[in-house]
Amino acid sequence: MADLDKYGPWAVIAGGSEGVGAEFARQLAEKRFNLVLIARKPDPLDQSARTCRELGVEVRTLSIDLLDGDAVSRIVAVTADLEVGLLIYNAGASTCNEPFLEAPLPDFQKVIDLNVTRMLELVQHYGRAMAARERGGILLVGSLAGYMGSWRHTVYGGAKAFSRIFAESLWLELRDRNVDVLELVLGVTRTPAMERVGLNFDAPGMIVNDPAEVAAEGLAHLADGPVFVAGGNAATAAASNAPDRAAVVLGSHERIRALVERRS
Repeated sequence: MADLDKYGPWAVIAGGSEGVGAEFARQLAEKRFNLVLIARKPDPLDQSARTCRELGVEVRTLSIDLLDGDAVSRIVAVTADLEVGLLIYNAGASTCNEPFLEAPLPDFQKVIDLNVTRMLELVQHYGRAMAARERGGILLVGSLAGYMGSWRHTVYGGAKAFSRIFAESLWLELRDRNVDVLELVLGVTRTPAMERVGLNFDAPGMIVNDPAEVAAEGLAHLADGPVFVAGGNAATAAASNAPDRAAVVLGSHERIRALVERRS
């Protein structure tokens, strides 16, 4: 579990309102971490904050769309007086799932900005202070989508592949500064966002993970970077690195089709 002495006293969680992000928040609050929770929707954000305050910790919230041009400056201002020892970036999502040739390029740019640009900006800001103090942790929430190309995820999958290689490289740079870096790779997880999409969690052979369990795995393995594949999906990740890329992509495509089919 994350160590308050090394990663505290404050943790910033981008995407801390529901699902895995809310579980990060709750589990860290149980370990006496104070929290800054950032999310777009105010109601789930307030509920997550109430749950954590009831555990006896300080919580600041910022309801903001990370795609707003002033998002990072506002986050920096809210945390300017805090010693942030842990950054969790759980805000990545696929905001445009159209075939690449059928959607405006600015829509795909939003996918890149959310999953790459904002993540880089926040990691650099908080990471510099952690490196100067020679203690801290950075946890980036990744996805199995970054291991292979997939239908309607041309840009999202590429962004998640970038995130994994970035995490590996940052881990290499910061390991001598006593700053832990981990990308927590998630598979299919039963979050409110995924349930709203209507995924077929009952697809044969599908591993479906619980938010509380994968959040706990991430916090337990924070010092075991650069990458940890959660939820029993390590074999799938390993198989997705096979050299026959056509076979990997086509096999994955069939599993994804089964997942996205609506329940009858």
